[in-house]
Amino acid sequence: MDAVSGRRVRVTSPRTGAERRRPSPGTREIDEQTRLGEVYMSALVRSQLRLSLFVCTLLALLVGGLPLLLLLVPPLREARLLGLPVPWLLLAVAVYPVFAGLGWWYVRQAEHNEKDFEELVERR
Repeated sequence: MDAVSGRRVRVTSPRTGAERRRPSPGTREIDEQTRLGEVYMSALVRSQLRLSLFVCTLLALLVGGLPLLLLLVPPLREARLLGLPVPWLLLAVAVYPVFAGLGWWYVRQAEHNEKDFEELVERR
């Protein structure tokens, strides 16, 4: 009800007049949770899981490899750059651009997987 006049007011979406897209057969399969819809969804989940495991493994190797690198290369352990120990610079500064770069790459790849999935579903 309208607080001022006491009349009922109909509230609609601004997209009410927009042309409605007909759902493709693939999206209908997913919505109705048929066997084919399950196959579509499991394919998407598998591709996203594979990507995330790859990124996590790469990150673990890079970050976990730093202590091993410092152990195997003693001169690097003792080196200084701008008065600061190189191991500190590697662990406190150099790691974060790697994190950001991997995060950026992960998002792009995940969006690519979703776009491929959408094209697959729309083709059907």
